[in-house]
Amino acid sequence: MITVDMTKAKSLGNDMRRSMREKYFAPYDRIIELNIPGQEQQRAEAEAKRAIIRERDAVCQAAIDAATTPDQIKQALADFVDA
Repeated sequence: MITVDMTKAKSLGNDMRRSMREKYFAPYDRIIELNIPGQEQQRAEAEAKRAIIRERDAVCQAAIDAATTPDQIKQALADFVDA
């Protein structure tokens, strides 16, 4: 019988979540980083989208931390991607 070390599985799941989060943040980080005068609306929109990503990330992290099977971790990550 194969057993899964859930502590390691959760750690890997959270690493994958962080990697996905960085990819989602990247285009908005650039807008914030440039801080071009007169682009306040773009920065506000970028910050609003970053807030949505942070919320989705928090939900995914909570689901991974609460997971009791590898399939639940996979589902949490899939939900993060699909949201």
